[in-house]
Amino acid sequence: MNFNAKVVIRSITGAAMAIALMASAQTPGPSTTPAPAQAPAAPATPALAFPWKVGPMAVTGFIDGYYSYNYNQPTTSANNQTNDLYNFNDKTDTVDLSAVKLTLNHDPAPFGAHFDFFYGRTNELVTSGLQADYIEQAFVSLKPPAAKGFEADFGRFVTSAGAEVIEAKDNWNYSRSLLFSWAIPYTHFGLRTSMPVSKTETVGVQVVNGWNEVTKNNGWATVGLTSAYVKTKYTWDLNVYTGPENALPGHGYRNLVDTTLLLTPNSKFNAYINYDYGQNRDAIVGTPPYTSGDRKINDWQGIAIAAHQQLGSAYAVAGRYEYFTDPEGFETGVVQHLNEFTGTFEYKVPKLPQSLVSRAEYRHDQSDQPFFHKNNTAMVDGQSTFTVGLILIFAPHQ
Repeated sequence: MNFNAKVVIRSITGAAMAIALMASAQTPGPSTTPAPAQAPAAPATPALAFPWKVGPMAVTGFIDGYYSYNYNQPTTSANNQTNDLYNFNDKTDTVDLSAVKLTLNHDPAPFGAHFDFFYGRTNELVTSGLQADYIEQAFVSLKPPAAKGFEADFGRFVTSAGAEVIEAKDNWNYSRSLLFSWAIPYTHFGLRTSMPVSKTETVGVQVVNGWNEVTKNNGWATVGLTSAYVKTKYTWDLNVYTGPENALPGHGYRNLVDTTLLLTPNSKFNAYINYDYGQNRDAIVGTPPYTSGDRKINDWQGIAIAAHQQLGSAYAVAGRYEYFTDPEGFETGVVQHLNEFTGTFEYKVPKLPQSLVSRAEYRHDQSDQPFFHKNNTAMVDGQSTFTVGLILIFAPHQ
């Protein structure tokens, strides 16, 4: 197990942010509910009372840390001692800080705002070195009272695609799926709208600067179309994104079709099926007549099936299986077909002032190619890991 200065600094920073969160506690204000940014739709729950306020903004946050063991035991010289294909909890044989997050939220009435600040490995993989470092989301909202539920958000926000979200606490498994890690974007910058068109369906249009960017150099926007059809026993989400992602304006489109069927037959058992198909067209670049480069079409697709069973107020189990294919090696860097299985046990520690969620997880990834690092130099076709995660949540209680 490696304890280095970087890990110690992360731990100290995480503790400092936690103390700052607790120090900002104020007298409870009026009840208000922040909408989860990206979680799968579910039946409505009772309003939550926020114990912390900063002016009109409700304050929440969490600290997420983990220990992961990789049975292949990859070394630092092999792949920087990481779990191949993982994100956020990718460091192995070490204790690491996945994320410290602070959220400020004011629901639109008719104006609102939402800010998510984060630090740790999650920030390093999502925004570090890019624009808006340490900022997961920052947007303002408008919801006119006479507009029949219409809402518009402008700024940086997480993608509508996918069955999972960036925050482990809001997922069933601790590690993120291959589809979340490789098939879809994390965030967008631009305009997002939503409008109920019936008692069961909400549709939306997004005009954004592509995938995981605040600004872009090709001058063209990506368009997103979203739909959420919500019934008592199931929810069907459909998201489509299309727009140029390469240097030459109007060329090199990247397209994504993402759909999730969430099954909610009762309060204790849930399941989902998530399918993604992505396509990237290379762009011919250079100066007129644009003779360099190519117009190669790269595509990828996959399907994930997951289930979650609540065993009691404190215990739950979850399982996930998925298949992902990368026939041109565009996403993973290798032409390969992948299978992945994850099993997770969750225990929520009762009777604490704040929520403490612990998870123990076994995961196995299998490729048809020798893709995974083993020891110092070996490459093998499989990888198994065991991870323990602890998440301390500073959030409202019912």
